Amino acid sequence: MAAALSRALKLPGKKGSELGEYDPLTQADSDDESEEDDLVLNYPRNGLGRDSCLGTGSSKLRGGRSGRLVGAEDGVQDEDEDEEEDEWRERLPSKSRQDRNDMKGVQYWSHRDSDGERKREDRGGPGAMGGAGLGLHSSDEQKRLRVKNAIRSAFFLVPLVCATVVVLLCAFLIPCQKGDLEKRLQWEKALGGTGGVTPPALALWDVDGDSVEDVFLGVTESTNETHTTQIYSAVALSAVSGKVLWKKVMSEAVMYIQCGLQYSTVPSPVCLLICKSYIMAVNGTTGNKLWSSSIKSIESQAVLLPDLQGDSHPDLLVATLPADDKFDLSLTLISGETGALLGRAVPFNVTAQGTLIGPWLYETQQGVYYILFGLGNVKAVSLRDIYFQATGKLPETQALRKKDSGWEGMKKDNFSSIIQIYSPRDHDQARFLLPLVAGFGRNHNNLDTASNLNSTRSDWVLVYGGSVQLLLRQKNLRKKWTFKTASSQSQPVAGHFNSDGILDLFIQHSSNGVMKTLIIDGANGTRLWAAEFVCPHLRIETSAISTSTGQSAFLFWASDPIKAQKNVTKTTVSPGVAVAEPLIRKLYLLHPTYPTVLLELASTTDTAVTSAVRYQDHQKDASYITVSSSTMPNSVPSTYIVKCVSLRAAITKGQTVWIGDGSKTAGALKPGEVSKFFRHLTFRHQVRKGIAGCGQSDLECR
Repeated sequence: MAAALSRALKLPGKKGSELGEYDPLTQADSDDESEEDDLVLNYPRNGLGRDSCLGTGSSKLRGGRSGRLVGAEDGVQDEDEDEEEDEWRERLPSKSRQDRNDMKGVQYWSHRDSDGERKREDRGGPGAMGGAGLGLHSSDEQKRLRVKNAIRSAFFLVPLVCATVVVLLCAFLIPCQKGDLEKRLQWEKALGGTGGVTPPALALWDVDGDSVEDVFLGVTESTNETHTTQIYSAVALSAVSGKVLWKKVMSEAVMYIQCGLQYSTVPSPVCLLICKSYIMAVNGTTGNKLWSSSIKSIESQAVLLPDLQGDSHPDLLVATLPADDKFDLSLTLISGETGALLGRAVPFNVTAQGTLIGPWLYETQQGVYYILFGLGNVKAVSLRDIYFQATGKLPETQALRKKDSGWEGMKKDNFSSIIQIYSPRDHDQARFLLPLVAGFGRNHNNLDTASNLNSTRSDWVLVYGGSVQLLLRQKNLRKKWTFKTASSQSQPVAGHFNSDGILDLFIQHSSNGVMKTLIIDGANGTRLWAAEFVCPHLRIETSAISTSTGQSAFLFWASDPIKAQKNVTKTTVSPGVAVAEPLIRKLYLLHPTYPTVLLELASTTDTAVTSAVRYQDHQKDASYITVSSSTMPNSVPSTYIVKCVSLRAAITKGQTVWIGDGSKTAGALKPGEVSKFFRHLTFRHQVRKGIAGCGQSDLECR
């Protein structure tokens, strides 16, 4: 009731209490309002709500209370409200009057500390507690809030703008750098050596850490105008520019180059340079010699073996010709760490003559290692027996001492260590034996662990006479299927032509001036694709490249395709007889999506003698590297030219060639459908880490 009576007695223009004067009614009213504000209650008074922005103990009602007319009718109307207010106040926790005086005294008098304010209050104008003072206070607070909001917005927007700028820079600058890299990955270099029909050794391996495989070549150079004196060397070329990384002079021609050996004492990859009478291990980055081993009459590449001596380094094996004419072939073990011979060469009488098969390392289902080799046939000897015959003791590793009872049971007698895998009948001599691994070829045999593991645990392909056989590992190399064809002079190449996930085989053979190519289904041995071409008179293999579609693209050299509907006169060209007119050789790309379409990527009159494929993962591209023997004028011996071409760049300039009934199929395709597909075709790296060169095949057009 004290608060209601105080409000009723306040008339317009009446002075408030003097400084230091105690007014119990006013103080009670102030105390009540302070309690309301302390509890943060928004209790309506006289139909108006409190303004929570005015601070503790302040309201709009207080600022206008001294200038408000309160009539009798207002007092009557307020009585009911005041009674409700008094009931509400009784329910609130009470404070001691002294505490309220101490607390509110400061708040009440702190707003009236100047004479000017008291004068304005006496005149009935707005005082420091009035609306104008509160408006200034509110304006300053709003300015501070705006400053805080601006700072917060800046902290949010500045990183966002910086991130956007970085993304835009990456989006526009990186493609330009990528384009420059693609241009640099295309190059051509003349080696200055003396070209011939025998291709140089070729291998690929990344030795400078740029994630692109560099090129290794064995080169033969002439030192005088008559070309009677020759110098042999091994050369490493940069994958990016083709510049010479290092060059090492050799006393003999380099037959094979194999990279991928890893030594704990040498941080760089180690490469083997294999000549006829010795093997040299060099640092792949610098070309410095690590060790050299003198071995007479080397006939094969090196085979990577498990650790036989317990020195934590894999060992090596090569095939050599025996000193005793009573034997046909020898197998020689070499320390992979020092190059020292492990015991003596182990001779074998394989009772056959023909093409050298292997040697290859093979692992049975029981984890026992055998060496596959032969001359026109295929034999197998356990690695345990070879090491025992060479050194007179068993291997240090217990795992290499095991025997496979299933394989040992295939021996003819207990006194022989040889197991017969294939024996020729009539003239069906074995020509090729290779593991069924994607991207694997005659010279695709680097010495890294991943490559070795893939090949030793795979199925195998055997080519003999006019047949191609698939031998299954899970059935101790017993055949799954046999495909009959004409005698094949080229090594099969494995790739995915259909979408069943099983590797298929690309093979080719030539006769009467016509080169026939076909693809065999790896699942059942049926024909999937075939075409005929004018024979290009080349000694070079096909390459299978993994693509983004999950299938393989096949790269092969041929001349013009022979239309099936036309009668073609087949002419016989005797070996060694040159063609009268310059023969144009063409590089074709075949993709299973459009089997009646070939993409012609290049054409030349030079003779390509060996090739290799490498991948650029970041560009989703692949490079095709060829070594060609260029024809020189005035009867000067030809020289080798190394050329590196981006496949995606070559595809954009390629010409579409329809084969078979492809011209009929073309009408059913949308305009530009084929070219659009090839333009968007990308290439991906295979499981194998390193891929060596394709090397020489025995393809001859007769």
